[in-house]
Amino acid sequence: MELDSRKLQILRAIVDEYILSASPVGSKSLTRSGDMKWSSATIRNEMADLEMLGYLAQPHTSAGRIPSEKAYRLYVDQMMQRAHLSEEESRLLSGYFRERVNGVDAVLRETAKALSEITHYTAVVLMPDIGVNRLRHLQLVPLAEGKALAVIVTDAGVAQNSVIDVPLDLGAEELERISKAITSRFFNCRMSTVSSALVRELGGDLSNRAGFVESLLSEIRENQPRDRRMVELSGATNMLEFPEYSDVNKAKTFLATVEQKDSMYRMLKKASNMEFTVTIGSENEQEGFQDCSVVTASYRVNGTPFGSFGVIGPTRMDYARVLSILKNVQSNLSTILQSYLKEE
Repeated sequence: MELDSRKLQILRAIVDEYILSASPVGSKSLTRSGDMKWSSATIRNEMADLEMLGYLAQPHTSAGRIPSEKAYRLYVDQMMQRAHLSEEESRLLSGYFRERVNGVDAVLRETAKALSEITHYTAVVLMPDIGVNRLRHLQLVPLAEGKALAVIVTDAGVAQNSVIDVPLDLGAEELERISKAITSRFFNCRMSTVSSALVRELGGDLSNRAGFVESLLSEIRENQPRDRRMVELSGATNMLEFPEYSDVNKAKTFLATVEQKDSMYRMLKKASNMEFTVTIGSENEQEGFQDCSVVTASYRVNGTPFGSFGVIGPTRMDYARVLSILKNVQSNLSTILQSYLKEE
């Protein structure tokens, strides 16, 4: 049985109403909306067909219907209408990016805060890797024989501590000399530009250690930690305001899932390669998100993907509005990051 225009119109009306009300939708409420030209009996018959086809479910006998994941997927892919942000919403979003924010990480923390406040969902942002930040200081601290601690400080703060291998003939004084030389020559440069320029720029009495320094930076890049600093989270408890999460166990499962930063990192890293993604319910790999929907967008500078951001909400989230918000934020982010990263 195919979905004709009448079934599609009824299904879209049910999804729209359920997104707003979180209550099962009956045929009478649809007829009262004024958009339906069919009788209550006709609508009930169509709703029964839609239930048989897997687009609707009836939580209780004599209750109205609620959309299934299949219905939400069809709604997102084919039926939802484009949403326009109000002037107040546009001003609110612009306000987060109007003031100059010092550092890429600070910009992205503000992004998470803005998203959670304006959507009332949980917001997540994947921070860019260390290559985006500017070098402030590099310090090599000798440890045991053949080992040293490399501490990199960027404009975002202490970016990384790594234990590295060093040649046995490289002592504390030479480690200090290399630390000062790199800091002096590449202060305020993005980390992504340091390694490519390093061999050409070292020169002088450090040229005999060029191989070591190149391997040092390569090891730091490869061993970049994927800890909680890589994922910025805002509004985790917003979900508790929705009736779907009034169940304590369900709420605990959700909160535990968003705290698993490795899983969040993998999800957002994958999304960085796509402009927008919408995953609904069981489409989500994380078990704790299989009653949720996750909508993400990537942020880019000059076409290069730097990371992604998005919101997590109930499956009845207002997809059209969320996508409009993400598109607005994506544009603001691209502009401010491009401006910031040009200042070298």
